[in-house]
Amino acid sequence: MKLALRELQRRPGRFVVATVILTLIALLLMFLGGLLDGLVASSTGALRAQTGQFIVYSSTSRNALVRSRIEPATHAQVAAVAGPGNTGGLGSVQLGSRIPGHGPRDLVPIVLFGYELAPRGLPHMPPGPDEVYADTTLKAQNVSVGTVIELGPARSRVRVIGFVSDSQYLGQATLWGSLATWRGVLTENRPGERVADGVVQAIIVRHDAAHATTPAAIDAATGGATTTLTIDQAINALPGVAQQQSVFDQIIGVTVVIAIVVVALFFALITIERTALYGVLKALGASSTTLFWGVLLQALIVTLIASAIGIVASLILAAIIPPGSIPFIATPLRLATSVAYLVVAAVIGCAFSLRRVLKVDPAAAIGGGQ
Repeated sequence: MKLALRELQRRPGRFVVATVILTLIALLLMFLGGLLDGLVASSTGALRAQTGQFIVYSSTSRNALVRSRIEPATHAQVAAVAGPGNTGGLGSVQLGSRIPGHGPRDLVPIVLFGYELAPRGLPHMPPGPDEVYADTTLKAQNVSVGTVIELGPARSRVRVIGFVSDSQYLGQATLWGSLATWRGVLTENRPGERVADGVVQAIIVRHDAAHATTPAAIDAATGGATTTLTIDQAINALPGVAQQQSVFDQIIGVTVVIAIVVVALFFALITIERTALYGVLKALGASSTTLFWGVLLQALIVTLIASAIGIVASLILAAIIPPGSIPFIATPLRLATSVAYLVVAAVIGCAFSLRRVLKVDPAAAIGGGQ
């Protein structure tokens, strides 16, 4: 082990190529992970921000907020199961918006939500008529407190009174107002989709230990008129989310395999170069296990150096990317996971050198027979 460390100190140039290649792989791995997290966050923020544990759709909606409609009577049945104060209506409408400072045809896609149960980061009481809280990504569009935004072809006017973070929906920025504001904007811009007072698209339900609040109990109480999902299930039901995760997971898996191949090839070559040295060390009493642990230690140190560079680069990238542009997030969990993948790749890659280390015969190696 000491010999392996001493070689790293005295001959670092031997490991430069492996370090550079593994650094590039680390950067790719962390960028892909950060991009995946950013894409998922920009699609699911509005649901993740909910303080309830369940979301109730109409049974005919196919778990899509835009197709769901829940009548007041159904809402009352849900509330009877969940208990008083544990339910709140939710409505949404996706519209192009006109923001001061933009050209007349430069529309910004926005989702306006109307809510009763306050999502994370919003006050308990919804804002007043035609007042909204805006997602922080709209700051990049020159939106500030007091900005009046015109929504849809009817140019319905709403005024921003504050901001909320991490609340995007399907890759679009969001505005959060009262259900009355949502109904008014929906009626003005999409008369064919207008809803009566008391009608909502979905119901957010908070779990109350004093009540048997389960998806099955809610749907039974409504006679099958609703489909109740957990928030995680609702997120997975969003279009494109599961597909994005699947594609990126496959790419990340291929990247890890490449890292395994790089480590395996590099340390296999080093093992071949050291055959005579290993023969001498074995003749002096060193075991194959000791020699292999030295190789593994060198691989882990090189991998950790490459990972550290990748982490620093990812954090810098996340800091300099403007909000609302590239959906990239450098989370501690993702960075730690990427490092773990690389460490596992280093261990597996080094395992391919073990057989050659075990086969080294001291007499043949010293005598030049291998």
